[in-house]
Amino acid sequence: MKTLKENFGTIIVCLLEIIVGILLLIDPVGFTSTIITAIGAVLFIRGIFSIISYFRKNVKIASAEQSMAKGLIAIMGGLFCILKNGVIIDVFSILTLLYGIGVLLLGTFKVQFTFDLIRTKKRWALSAISALLTLGFAVLIIFNPFESTKMLWIFIAVTLIFEALLDIISVFISDGKKRTPSQNNA
Repeated sequence: MKTLKENFGTIIVCLLEIIVGILLLIDPVGFTSTIITAIGAVLFIRGIFSIISYFRKNVKIASAEQSMAKGLIAIMGGLFCILKNGVIIDVFSILTLLYGIGVLLLGTFKVQFTFDLIRTKKRWALSAISALLTLGFAVLIIFNPFESTKMLWIFIAVTLIFEALLDIISVFISDGKKRTPSQNNA
């Protein structure tokens, strides 16, 4: 129970990764389109609130904050995401590159976590495997050896699910400290 409490955030992130992976496997284009549309809706609403904020504030403050311009830009970005999400999907290779960079950054944090486990004399092997796999998957994603976007989405989905499961297992296994042979015999 202590392990669950201490790693609650990590476990939630892993469960979300599994859900995203499953949704990508079921309908990659539909899921991606939904996410882009949702981002567009958030931008649109944020833009409206920015413009309302502009008219509610003192002229000097509103002018300095440029909330009118920011609001208009957010609305335009939101409308683009909502109405033209297919364009964003068409340029998926750029998004894939950004995703690969994100996975690469995540891998570097996993490397740090592995070394933290080593330094605190906890079990670290699964964490090291997870870090290496994450870095390896990042390199594959960045260099995109797949010609089919759908295959890439499936690969990303499987990668997310596999890494998340490995991370959850690692959290629970790495909790126990290394035992010396004398402690094992006691």
